[in-house]
Amino acid sequence: MISIYLVDDHELVRTGIRRILEDERGIKVVGEAPDGETAVQWARQNEADVILMDMNMPVMGGLEATRKILRYQPHAKIIVLTVHTEDPFPSKVMQAGASGYLTKGATPPEVLQAIRQVSRGQRYLSPEIAQQMALSQFNPADENPFKALSERELQIMLMITNGEKVNDISEQLNLSPKTVNSYRYRLFAKLGISGDVELTRLAIRYKMLDAGHF
Repeated sequence: MISIYLVDDHELVRTGIRRILEDERGIKVVGEAPDGETAVQWARQNEADVILMDMNMPVMGGLEATRKILRYQPHAKIIVLTVHTEDPFPSKVMQAGASGYLTKGATPPEVLQAIRQVSRGQRYLSPEIAQQMALSQFNPADENPFKALSERELQIMLMITNGEKVNDISEQLNLSPKTVNSYRYRLFAKLGISGDVELTRLAIRYKMLDAGHF
């Protein structure tokens, strides 16, 4: 029996995934969390064969949660499930120690394949993600400038481009508005831009945006 722990801030998403998994023989969902911080707290005292982790959530995102869980459980098997297909997300996720990377466009059979493969100690990347990561190694001329951002800067960048204000971001991430603005101006400097409009244009150019919450 493969035990699964689900981490996603959208209850509807968790419900849908849970129903897919519970219909499959040999797989059992042992718990759920609405954010990375709750998942980290759970992982301090519990284990699952595979953790399915969303990327961006209030309080603590999937990248940070993955790193922290692996400190408590170095052999934990984490699959990040997200809407983002473009680098630097896949690269950062795998560098953080995750065992797999799936997009939310994956079919139920692919999700089940990834879970089984990762539970056996192997890694799993969606075919399109694997191809993209391989090709990016041979095209340095169009290097994605967002690769220079830290995990927290990426998280805040995506929240800004999704239209969230500094005070909303500070509340969701448990940071002061001053700290959020510090991250904001730091990522502006790294990207060579001066404001939110330029940030959005650059994010569109490099396909960093999605239609909703990542």
